Amino acid sequence: MRYNGHSRESVNRAGAWKLRKGNILASIKLLGIAGSLRQASTNRGLLRAAQQSLPPDTRFEIADLTDIPFYNQDISVKPAAVERVLTQIGEADALVLASTEYNYSLAPALKNILDWASREHNNALLAGKAVAIMGAGGGMGTSRAQYHLRQVCVFLDLQPLNKPEVFANAFAGGFDAEGNLIDEKLSKLIAEQMQALVTKATTGHR
Repeated sequence: MRYNGHSRESVNRAGAWKLRKGNILASIKLLGIAGSLRQASTNRGLLRAAQQSLPPDTRFEIADLTDIPFYNQDISVKPAAVERVLTQIGEADALVLASTEYNYSLAPALKNILDWASREHNNALLAGKAVAIMGAGGGMGTSRAQYHLRQVCVFLDLQPLNKPEVFANAFAGGFDAEGNLIDEKLSKLIAEQMQALVTKATTGHR
């Protein structure tokens, strides 16, 4: 059986799945994408927390969207920055999307890179890929933005986790001045979400 172009191999002693690419066992690769571009972004802080809360045999990269131009169909040759992030998306076994909430919706930078990725032939970069969604924002913790993002995932054939959900209040003392997560309860929840994402990416179940 194959998942996202890879075959399921086995469970290691810590419970993490490995993927087989050809005849080579490979670790799971996750890509984090934050919709907020500011230096001290709490959403990037959530991704850093996820990066430090991984199951065994799991790698985690964080994409840089600061130099990604708006999608424009008149651009016939994709800019190098776009190619860089699309390559990262293509190489990832699953995605972790972190979005702040702007006017009841997801951040434009996040929507923009999904728009770029969706233009690949047959939606090859996104279709069937497992996704975890998280967000830091106002009092409702980006719940409305996350709901809108889930609607986008439906059309793109992305496969978001149902649970656990990660909603963070960015203004309630859970982050330091640099946007790093310091809330232990939320850190534990993120670790649970990463485990669930790896399980979904490798088995198709959650």
